[in-house]
Amino acid sequence: MAALGKIRSRGGLLIGIIALGLFAFIAEEMVRSCETTKNDQRQQVGEVLGEKINFQEFQKLVDENTEIIKMQQGTENLNEDQLNQVKDMVWSTYVQTKIIEKEAKELGLTVTDGELQNILKQGTNPLLMNTPFINQQTGRFDVNQLQKFLAEYKAQQGVNPQMAQQYNSLYKYWNFIEKTLRQQTLAQKYQALLGSCFISNAIEAKASFKEENEEAQVELAALPYSSIDDSKVTIEKSDLKAKYNELKPRFEQFVEARDIKYIDIEVVPSAADRAAIKKDFEAYHNDMVAAADPAEVVRKSASLIPYLGLPVTKAAYPMDIAAQLDSMAVGQTSRVFNNAQDNTMNIVKLVSKTQMPDSIQYRQIQVAAETPEASKATADSIYRALAAGADFEALAKKYNQTGEKLWITTAQYQAAPSMDKDTKNFINSLNTLSANETKVINFTQGSVVLQVIDRKAMVNKYVAAVVKKTIEFSKDTYSAAYNKFSSFVSANDTEEKIVKNAAKAGYTVREANDITTAQHNLAGIHSTRDAMKWLFEAKEKEVSPMYECGDNNHLLVAVLDKVHAKGYRGLDDAQVMDMVKAEVMKDKKAEMLMEKVKGVKSVNEAKAKGATVTAINQVTFAAPVFVTVTGSTEPALSGAIAATAKGKFCKTPVKGNAGVYLFSVTGKTMRPGKLDIKTQEAKLNQRAMQMAAGYMSELYANAKIVDNRYLFF
Repeated sequence: MAALGKIRSRGGLLIGIIALGLFAFIAEEMVRSCETTKNDQRQQVGEVLGEKINFQEFQKLVDENTEIIKMQQGTENLNEDQLNQVKDMVWSTYVQTKIIEKEAKELGLTVTDGELQNILKQGTNPLLMNTPFINQQTGRFDVNQLQKFLAEYKAQQGVNPQMAQQYNSLYKYWNFIEKTLRQQTLAQKYQALLGSCFISNAIEAKASFKEENEEAQVELAALPYSSIDDSKVTIEKSDLKAKYNELKPRFEQFVEARDIKYIDIEVVPSAADRAAIKKDFEAYHNDMVAAADPAEVVRKSASLIPYLGLPVTKAAYPMDIAAQLDSMAVGQTSRVFNNAQDNTMNIVKLVSKTQMPDSIQYRQIQVAAETPEASKATADSIYRALAAGADFEALAKKYNQTGEKLWITTAQYQAAPSMDKDTKNFINSLNTLSANETKVINFTQGSVVLQVIDRKAMVNKYVAAVVKKTIEFSKDTYSAAYNKFSSFVSANDTEEKIVKNAAKAGYTVREANDITTAQHNLAGIHSTRDAMKWLFEAKEKEVSPMYECGDNNHLLVAVLDKVHAKGYRGLDDAQVMDMVKAEVMKDKKAEMLMEKVKGVKSVNEAKAKGATVTAINQVTFAAPVFVTVTGSTEPALSGAIAATAKGKFCKTPVKGNAGVYLFSVTGKTMRPGKLDIKTQEAKLNQRAMQMAAGYMSELYANAKIVDNRYLFF
């Protein structure tokens, strides 16, 4: 009882402790929940119509498209710029697909399996021409080849692992094509439905035909705005504000943009660096002159151009090297020369020059045995049999080969980065054998009986040894540039100081405006993702850290100069102010010129008031007239001329883009040709479809798109 009494006496304290414990538990869960939400947000590449896509999902799409492009182009790798293009394409496709899917769902539009099968049977879609399922006789997509492949794909699973892997790659490629076909077809159906909302009729067709074919001849009096000096025009703040409100829709932006001031230092080789590489090249030159076989000289120099020791065409060499070859004698070594375009030092030695076929047809029988001697003996036996008149293909079948005829071109091997001794021997034999000549070639792992069938397209081929090296800066040069710039950045930590002191330090302050999160780098400099991340987290006038970027050869510091929030840009924006001021200036000058010609009743009277008079022919309503005097196209003038009868003078001055105009219509004629109502209606419908194609810009604006790719790529 005593214990119970103590507990009761301290009940308030116990309740407080329990409440505190509960609060701590709830607070901990809230922190965990917030942290989870933040982690999810950090992984979000973007958002379209409220639907988010995270990094893993987006990267999967990028990888898929990258593999497709590599397969189509027959390349192993894509460079940084190519990968950025892939990422842009994937993002654009993703956004458009999500927007179209939403619109299509609301309208009940779909692409059925039956529709897809019809597309495949027709085989005319351009996407299908990029697949391997092309009938070689017709040159068109063959759905039967596709069906055969799909059946073989299922059969190969679990049977032949190597073959299954090849089939799997092609199967993924086809799935990509099929998915893209569905997306493309759905977008086309939506656009066609939208375009069908624009329907022409016979009355509109007649009016349109007249607008296109009725030509007017006019005597034009032009008063250019340039005839009034800007200093004679007074512009009030109220004028600017009124014009801004009138033009405000022009200044809407749908994403945030930022302006920066920045200093970019590109580190370049110093005079000492150039002297050092020049000294190296003098040694390479001496070694090249003395070398009977230049392969070792090229290897030791770490040249950018490998030495194959095979006759190849000029196309195998860079343009600066190829340009030297025909002016050189065999055995000659060029002087050391610099190529400013690719920033390299170069030496070339012409080892040989000869005419050889560019294309060679051949066939072969490969022989492998337990020992090289046994392979050689078997190959010699085959050679003797062929010399005695045996059938090549029959002998090939005896050794489980087809003996089929193959073509090889110089382009297939001349770009190889390296080549082993056996391959070089094989290619040299192809180049030197005569048509219908047979030879046994003995390799380390076996022998080949080679027969050349045909030789075509004789061209000049060269064996040239090249030492080409980039002129690079040294570590000392980079360190000096780094230390100097680092000191400058440390001493100038505000925008004002950077702008004031940059020139004194030998630096140039540049500007980059309207940077958005859709860009891959800052100011066109590679590897500036960290700077991009800083930019969209910084506040106005904040100075960035110093970044090492580019291709390990740039140093960068930036100042966030201005943030342009999503929405309407105001008059405080310099670009907006310039545009508005120019429009107000034009309006003011138009008023002054109109007042000047007020009451004018003829072109001659306008001329007396200072107008320049010219004759203009072939003016139609459908196309804006170009006025030579003002150097401008004037749609308003075309409309006014079309509305004025032949022989009449337009008393109301026309305000144009570059001046004020008065005119007399001296004649109106119809171009040869008769109206075809159906043709004209079809033309109007086509024009309407083109107008409807602009629907995506409206849908984009309403899709609430968030693009955070700069955080990841």
